[in-house]
Amino acid sequence: MFYFLPLRYTKVVTKAHKGLVKRFRFLGINPNFTIKMATETERKFLIKSEFRHLSVKEIEIIQSYLVIDSTKTIRLRIADDKAYLTVKSRPVKNSITRNEWEVEIPVKDAEEMMEICLPGRIVKTRYLVPEGKHTFEIDVFHEKNDGLVIAEIELTSDNEYFDRPSWLGEEVTGMAQYYNANLIK
Repeated sequence: MFYFLPLRYTKVVTKAHKGLVKRFRFLGINPNFTIKMATETERKFLIKSEFRHLSVKEIEIIQSYLVIDSTKTIRLRIADDKAYLTVKSRPVKNSITRNEWEVEIPVKDAEEMMEICLPGRIVKTRYLVPEGKHTFEIDVFHEKNDGLVIAEIELTSDNEYFDRPSWLGEEVTGMAQYYNANLIK
């Protein structure tokens, strides 16, 4: 069972909350973890030419899913030497914005939880490529999805302007077949 609780209160902490903190400590879990909560506004594109020479960082990623349904995804990701548990809602109607909560977890825990995840996994190399005031995250997929290359850019709003580099191809935002949760199927 996962407890997603904001554990940084400045006011009175409830009795039930104190009980959870006590159980976390008893189990050797740090009860002061922070959950990153934000909205995500992301656009996706295929790539039409070489970009790797522009990359400032490369990250090896393995990810699996605990839940994929019409309202949410719950994902485990190991990125180099860090691991994350992420919950994402579906996009708001007529928008590309959705809620996202993420918490860093021990890599060993992520590896163990991946054993009970849904069948399939994503294996990819992510390249970070700065362009103007943004950074594109370009995923080069391996294994089952070998040959697929998708660029993502996070924006502050659906209509935010961004520089379109020459290597950026067709936009695939909103096309279900290009979302990671569908690539494990």
